[in-house]
Amino acid sequence: MTDRILVRNLSVFAHHGVHDAEAELGQRFHLWLEARVDTREAGRSDRYADTVSYVEMSAIAVEIATTRRFNLLEALAEAVAEALLHRFPRIISIVVRVDKPSAPVPAILDGVSVEVERTRPATGNSHT
Repeated sequence: MTDRILVRNLSVFAHHGVHDAEAELGQRFHLWLEARVDTREAGRSDRYADTVSYVEMSAIAVEIATTRRFNLLEALAEAVAEALLHRFPRIISIVVRVDKPSAPVPAILDGVSVEVERTRPATGNSHT
C-alpha cells in the first residue's frame, strides 16, 4: 500500500520525561503521523466520509500528548498509534514519530526521536 495521509510536525507543549524537571516545567514535542490508507474510494467519490480525517487524527494525537503523562517517548507513540488504529478502521498501518527537541542530553543535538509502526491485524476486510 503506497497511499498515505501525513501530519507533519504537529507541535504540542507537554510534560513527558523521566526527570522531575521535565514533569514540572514541560517542553515542546513534535508528532508526525503517517497513516497508510487505501484512498482510492475517496479519490473516486470525493467524499469526506470515504477517507481518514487528518483533522481528527491531529486532535487525537494532541489530546493524548497534552492530557496524559508519559515517562518515555515510546509510551506516548504507542498510545497515539493504538488510539488511531482503534478510531479509524480504514487505517491499515500507522507510523507515529515523537520528536523531543530539548531532550536533556549532555551533547549538542537537534533533538531525539522515537518512531513506532503498528499494523492492523489482517481480517480479510480492510474496512472493519
